[in-house]
Amino acid sequence: MKTTLITLAILSSSSVYAHSDHNFSISSDNCQLEFKNDVKITPEEISITQANNQNMMIAADGTLSVNGQIITVTPQQRQALSFYAETLRAELPKVAEVATQAVDLAEVALNEVATTFNLNSFDDLSEILDELNVEVQNTFYQEGTFVMGEQTMAEFGEQFEHQFESRVESAVKSAMFESIGTLLISLGSEMKNADGDISVFEQRMEQLGANFEHRINAQAEQLEASADSLCDQFAQIAQQEAHLAQSMPTLSGYALMHTKSQ
Repeated sequence: MKTTLITLAILSSSSVYAHSDHNFSISSDNCQLEFKNDVKITPEEISITQANNQNMMIAADGTLSVNGQIITVTPQQRQALSFYAETLRAELPKVAEVATQAVDLAEVALNEVATTFNLNSFDDLSEILDELNVEVQNTFYQEGTFVMGEQTMAEFGEQFEHQFESRVESAVKSAMFESIGTLLISLGSEMKNADGDISVFEQRMEQLGANFEHRINAQAEQLEASADSLCDQFAQIAQQEAHLAQSMPTLSGYALMHTKSQ
């Protein structure tokens, strides 16, 4: 049940992101990462922009340019740039996938509660979660380009806070108010089935809770595994960026991420 509550908490608060002027970070027990700059990814190129609008691009063939000027690199450096670009192209979009999985898990949890107690008043909340899923996709994919960074996450956080958070809270309150009667009937039916024996009733409620947790846990564990894997990949990206900056000092300042312990 803890993982389900964590997922719902993520949807009701943007505090998982810690913002500063030009970067943001994501923290968990096993992952301490800080993201910097903004990145745009297309099949043709990777573009990274600093807060002061300094820009670097890596073309599909490994060609490097900084602020529009082509930078001469060795064959080995070109190969490293190409590998870095392909790593970003493969791994960064998984952030959107994990966010979508979190929204989907929350919706599954709501549906399980509604089914267990024969509730029909969660439709509005389910609709909001569907809209939130669309917003996640629109945040990370803009006109066929994957985008991620401080500005992207700030805009998403502001959109969630101003548009979705109040609607989620309102829908939850409304659903609970409208469900009180149905919930009491369901509980009364369960008490009747238990012949008024409170211990039998408690056992039935515990069994319902255990069944609910079992059905949700598999998806919650998959979500957690995806997030852990993504964190590991980001740590490797940070290492790639450090090596690139050491080999090509002109790339210093264009790193997207590093661990907070650095």
